[in-house]
Amino acid sequence: MAESRGGVPASAGRKGFLFILALLGLSAFVGFVSLGNWQLERRSWKLDLIQRVADRVDAAAVIAPGPREWPAISTEAYEYLHIWLEGYFLPARDTLVVAATGLGSGYWVMTPFQTRDRGTVLVNRGFVAQGVTPSSPPGGEVRIVGLLRMTEPEGSVLRDNQPEENRWYSRDVSAIAERQGLPPVAPYFLDAAKGQPGSPGGEGPTGGLTVIQFHNSHLVYVITWYGLALMVLGAAYLVWREERRR
Repeated sequence: MAESRGGVPASAGRKGFLFILALLGLSAFVGFVSLGNWQLERRSWKLDLIQRVADRVDAAAVIAPGPREWPAISTEAYEYLHIWLEGYFLPARDTLVVAATGLGSGYWVMTPFQTRDRGTVLVNRGFVAQGVTPSSPPGGEVRIVGLLRMTEPEGSVLRDNQPEENRWYSRDVSAIAERQGLPPVAPYFLDAAKGQPGSPGGEGPTGGLTVIQFHNSHLVYVITWYGLALMVLGAAYLVWREERRR
């Protein structure tokens, strides 16, 4: 019987090595399959979310959630809900938030809207290009229709909001309300639809530019993890075949 330099039979050492290799391979296989299963669940959840959002956008507009409902509002349950509000714009309270749209670079025009029983809600009246002064919102009571959007706290991915300098890179409703000296506002804002009061288009704010898009790469991840699991099985087969040959 062949021996290793330490006096241990070579076959015994190889069996130990193969045993450890088998454990590592099994752990990797189980891990990759588990990750693939998890991504399948995530994909199912994402597709369901996309369908629910599509149903909300296409449904008839409902009255916006009031202060009693604000604590229960969540992205999953309310984002892109088709809503309407009745009230009046607060004059000279526009906040410009940096935006990039299909119309070019410019700003979203966020204006507080006071209602009778829905509290104060920030309304995104739409987009204006750089260098364009937004037209003033109409006076008196109006009805606004649009999509409910959740607040975007703290800033964008690349830039932080700078309230003290009135520089805004995301639509953080509570920070904007504090900067404007407003009472407590809804934890969401309304993205005005095209042609709504205060959103005339042209050089005034242009509404109806909401982009409804969800990143969904879960199927790619599913294929990746299951593919790695198959590679582990393939490697195990090659090792087994080599051992039979030996």
